[in-house]
Amino acid sequence: MDIGIGLPNTLTVPGPLLVDWARRAEERGFSTLSTIDRIVYPTFDSLTSLAVAAGATTRIGLFTDILLPPVYPPVLLAKVTASLAAMSGGRLTLGLAVGGRPDDYAAVERPFQRRGRLMDETLDLLTRAWAGENVTGDDFPVTPDVPGSRVPVLIGGTTDAAVRRTVAYGDGWTAGGGGPAMAAPMVEKVRQAWQEAGRDGEPRLSALVYYGLGDDEASKAALRRYYGFLGQWVDAIVDGAVRTPQAAKDIARDFAGIGMTEVVFVPTVASLDEVDRLADAVL
Repeated sequence: MDIGIGLPNTLTVPGPLLVDWARRAEERGFSTLSTIDRIVYPTFDSLTSLAVAAGATTRIGLFTDILLPPVYPPVLLAKVTASLAAMSGGRLTLGLAVGGRPDDYAAVERPFQRRGRLMDETLDLLTRAWAGENVTGDDFPVTPDVPGSRVPVLIGGTTDAAVRRTVAYGDGWTAGGGGPAMAAPMVEKVRQAWQEAGRDGEPRLSALVYYGLGDDEASKAALRRYYGFLGQWVDAIVDGAVRTPQAAKDIARDFAGIGMTEVVFVPTVASLDEVDRLADAVL
């Protein structure tokens, strides 16, 4: 099973730290660098963060875990993602889901109530644009050539619609937290739907885990700030983060046990030595 690590793009850090983080993560042997996407929050933009990371590295994968397609103009999103995929040598994977915050949609004047339909429309356009089809009715396609004529996609979410999108458009599914026990039923649904649809091979299955190994209080505070909009449910997220090397080893083992192909540990402590602490624990 591959072990990835998140960039600290949701934390309060100086921008150049993301460059150092990306380089250290590649040096220590992580499979992937991931980001988390929000609009109405002072995060570093996901695709910008991964573009900077791509320029600072040569091998490590790049992964939006997740990006919210319905809040972006679809044609522009196709162009930006194709550009990043091409310039990084095919290292980009897009984790995509509809999200659940109305304020993100309101900020960019997109209808929250239509997010499912917008997601389907965007996935269809992205797929066609990456393949070089004309999606605007003009003389030229909008994207440069990308490796394999597509950007790999993992779909997030736990609804029947998420399973449908995974089979129709995706290369697999990504679990947005909650632990192995919560992810296991969805893993089985995805695998069954994959087989019933006649898809070749096996789906890629990724799991997100929050971690903080050097400062428990800072870790808890970061998660409470980011997920404060959930009210009492924030406690479950705060308590679910791993904060010891042994806990990191255990949850990676447990995710492997349900068939996950990758676990991505997302940082909650804004310190570069968190890369080394995690690497020492799980690699």
